[in-house]
Amino acid sequence: MKSKIRIASGQGFWGDLLTAPVDQVTKGPIDYMMMDYLAEVTMSILQKQKRKNPELGYAKDLIPLLEQILPTCIQHNIKIITNGGGVNPVACGEAILHVARRLGIKQLKVGVVVGDDILERIDEFKASGMELKNMETGEGLSTVRERLLSANVYFGAFPVVEALKGGAQIVVTGRTTDTGLTLAPMIHEFGWSASDWDKLAAGTVAGHILECGGQSSGGNFSADWRSVPDLAHIGFPIAEADPDGEITITKHDHTGGMVTLQTVKEQLLYEIGDPKQYITPDCVADFTTIQLEQAGRDRVKVCGVKGSAATKFYKVSMSYLDGYTTVGTLTYTWPDALEKAKRADEILRTRIQDLGLHFDEFRTEFLGYNSCHGALAKDISEPNEVVLRVGVRSSEYGAVERFGKELAPLILTGPPSVTGFAGGRPKPSEVVSYWPALLPKEAVTPRVLFHEI
Repeated sequence: MKSKIRIASGQGFWGDLLTAPVDQVTKGPIDYMMMDYLAEVTMSILQKQKRKNPELGYAKDLIPLLEQILPTCIQHNIKIITNGGGVNPVACGEAILHVARRLGIKQLKVGVVVGDDILERIDEFKASGMELKNMETGEGLSTVRERLLSANVYFGAFPVVEALKGGAQIVVTGRTTDTGLTLAPMIHEFGWSASDWDKLAAGTVAGHILECGGQSSGGNFSADWRSVPDLAHIGFPIAEADPDGEITITKHDHTGGMVTLQTVKEQLLYEIGDPKQYITPDCVADFTTIQLEQAGRDRVKVCGVKGSAATKFYKVSMSYLDGYTTVGTLTYTWPDALEKAKRADEILRTRIQDLGLHFDEFRTEFLGYNSCHGALAKDISEPNEVVLRVGVRSSEYGAVERFGKELAPLILTGPPSVTGFAGGRPKPSEVVSYWPALLPKEAVTPRVLFHEI
């Protein structure tokens, strides 16, 4: 058993800083790198890509990134764990092997976790009495069944552990919990059991700190953002873990950003409900028991975490088509910029009413004035410029399309001093809504497939 392992965060979402994983594997020692690519809306995007092309459906950014760092990872025995497989982890695993062959790598084993995609099994579950009601509203799934785009179970750390035990250098998953990507190496290396609740909770907390990439090492830091050094070269966080479940959050030396009590605390508060019951497939962590200590420059110790038994359910993340939307903008300049923008909005709404168009939502914002704070925005007597942003949503594609044709005429038939209209008429795009549900764990079984050269 190792006395300590170092798990690095490489990505916090699909679209995160592309240089971060390179820095993590080249600027200091690590044993593992986790890369989190998925969010609820991402799954629906990937599902649509897969429907158009069965060879897609995963985070495509992952492949050129691995082409850049794979030789270094093999040289230094750095294992990679990622949920970038999206809705097609098998194709993602095959693409990784293709890269490895092109690089001349002679030996590589990829573990692929499958079984989370249950879209084709929805009717089977319904017939068995598993209704998959909306966790937030209690509404029955039948109301959106025909519009479902994706349905994925949140697996936890243990399928990843199985892949690591099978000798995988790279583990690719679908919808695995963000925290499970960090917890899995600890279970694997230290031999933690499925009932070591406190240790599992400690690893889960570490995963929560790492899951948003640079957000815990100074990015998006609200307490004193001016104090964060060299954000242009921010170092993503690293979790140093020991067998007893004590974690130290740090980053590589000579990188930007900072790891302090404040940056870690802010991340700990990110997207949590009841702090006493942070529920994952692996355990329930009590965030009120977390103890933090500044253990040196860019070193925060995390200890004292308590956990309890996991629930009997998996969370299911589903998405469905919920109509269409479009958004358009026009910029009005000084003098009387705000007055002009407001008058343009009145004219637009009158013309829409005259056309007999009705929308589920019709929203107007004045960027530079109230787009962030709405009614709470401070009054600005004479702004230099205001961007009028108007958006609509409807179940009727035609209504949304016609709205897009009414914005451009304001340029010559509305208030003066208007600019900023480029790219043509705003076009309708699909609205994807989220449907969370619970499913008994015995209803699905994760499996690990191994691909190797």
